[in-house]
Amino acid sequence: MNEPLDHYQRELDALQERCLFRTRLTFDGPQSSRLGYEGRELLNFCSNDYLGLADHPRVVRAMQRGAARFGVGAGASHLVNGHRTAHAALEEALSEFVGAERALTFSTGYMANLALAQVFAGRGDLVLEDKLNHASLVDAGLLARADFRRYAHTDVRHARRILNERDSGRTLLMSDAVFSMDGDIVPLDALMEVADEHEALAVFDDAHGFGVLGPNGRGTLARFGTVPKGRTLMMGTLGKALGTFGAFVAGNAVLIDSLIQRARTYMYSTAMPPAIAEATRTALEIAGREDWRRDKLRALIGRFRSGAKDLGLQLIESETPIQPVIVGESGRALKTSRLLMESGILVVAIRPPTVPDGTARLRVALSAEHTEADVDRLLEAMGAASP
Repeated sequence: MNEPLDHYQRELDALQERCLFRTRLTFDGPQSSRLGYEGRELLNFCSNDYLGLADHPRVVRAMQRGAARFGVGAGASHLVNGHRTAHAALEEALSEFVGAERALTFSTGYMANLALAQVFAGRGDLVLEDKLNHASLVDAGLLARADFRRYAHTDVRHARRILNERDSGRTLLMSDAVFSMDGDIVPLDALMEVADEHEALAVFDDAHGFGVLGPNGRGTLARFGTVPKGRTLMMGTLGKALGTFGAFVAGNAVLIDSLIQRARTYMYSTAMPPAIAEATRTALEIAGREDWRRDKLRALIGRFRSGAKDLGLQLIESETPIQPVIVGESGRALKTSRLLMESGILVVAIRPPTVPDGTARLRVALSAEHTEADVDRLLEAMGAASP
């Protein structure tokens, strides 16, 4: 009678034994470089709030004004009566910011990626992805009912070989622009060249580059001197550098209209609260105008990398706020994370299946809210916690 429950309990026990069991920590206060936890303050190096906008007073006030005007919920999907002037204004601002014809907002980046694969690939087509793509891209490819292939991480020649084997059907090429667990950047120009050779639709998930990279933070495509146009689409999230919530897809108007007409995760989901759209538009204006936030972030990244190398820590090449310190074994990563927390610093251990076996790591995420003294304190604690 209890066999199904016993089965799941054995699975949970096995995760515990392998140091792969996940637990949630409950924090208090706003998202910031400092978090309240069990009556004490932790220095936070886990957040994707790269520009420090999640608790910005202007962004908070914009959300409050939006809630007073629009209420706290959209009430329905965009295609029923959930689409407000706040959403329309945000989509217009986003498309102008990244240089695209149109932009379309989604409730989450996960839902946006599922929509892209569902609409632009199907039976008889190919979805081709980087081996280290985010789980949302992988799931999107698997659910598209297309032939799903992956090429070695950032290996453009491998991607070309796979495409050369195709002689029919559409091709959808999907890649992270900045890889969320390694922090490295896609060879975008070379990959776009391959996509053009095979008339493939290319999707770049810029969740971790939007707001951070490129002129005025316009993203990874802008860093490479291009924009979402033609057969190239950009997905960006709003809950990282902009500090709010949601996502968008930007690109050619025909492709955006195709998403509106056919994307199940858009058609059958309640629209994001319009108050969040109002807050996001303010965050976007701040992010584009205040270059000092990106300048400071670059300086902190350089300071951390220099200090980590002096300590002999194993880093991955990354010019982004994502700075993974490779530990290797999951138990060791957990132990180091606990030691850091005991010293008042929050750095979560990232373990399989999020990363490949043998590459458990401490994923350090830097923010413009951090100070040089914060980075120095982190380095000192990491040095003390290392064996």
